[in-house]
Amino acid sequence: MANFVLVAGARLGAWAWDEVVPSLHAAGHGVYPLTLSGLADKRGVPAGQQTHVQDIVDEVERQGLRDVVLVGHSYSGIPVGQAAERIGNRLARVVFVDSNVPTDGESFASAWSDGGAGVKASISENGGFWPLVPAAHYDGEGLTDEQIARLVRGSTPHPGATLTEPALLAGPLGELPSTYIQCVLAGAELDDDVAELLNSKHWRLVTMDTGHWPMFSEPRELAQLLLDAAGE
Repeated sequence: MANFVLVAGARLGAWAWDEVVPSLHAAGHGVYPLTLSGLADKRGVPAGQQTHVQDIVDEVERQGLRDVVLVGHSYSGIPVGQAAERIGNRLARVVFVDSNVPTDGESFASAWSDGGAGVKASISENGGFWPLVPAAHYDGEGLTDEQIARLVRGSTPHPGATLTEPALLAGPLGELPSTYIQCVLAGAELDDDVAELLNSKHWRLVTMDTGHWPMFSEPRELAQLLLDAAGE
């Protein structure tokens, strides 16, 4: 039996996995969707990048989990990749769902083409938070109007420090047993850092013909890929 710790991307919380969880439970696994500090039901809790890393480590330790499959979507690939190092032999596999990946000394914002200037300006203009996005932001991602409405309704402004503070890695990310799930609907081009990591014998690439939020657009298909990854 694996224990899945599920961490959704920016502005989202544990609720984002509601349609994925039943399939993992039905297959006999432990499932622990996690809300990071400052988001959803933890809105108002101060958070920086290392707070989010510690949120994940604390969940694994508090629940006494072994054979852990850490799943990070979008932004959350950055704290998940760091937490994967820190849980040691409790880790079975990391699954990055169309996500960013951590680079030692670099932040989420610094990976943007403008070096993060736009993200930082937006955070500064919105009281220290990355603001919500309109429904149109989700167009072309394989989502129904109802799914988009759920995303908009459930999202919370994202604590800005988590996006601008650097990741801290002790060793090469390519040494971690990992699966990268690429959602190709919006484009088949991998980021350079992901493409480089996929040269590692420890990393595997799989694709989904959907957009960036597969836990909404194709939850059962995503659950099956997570189950496949746990069986690697």
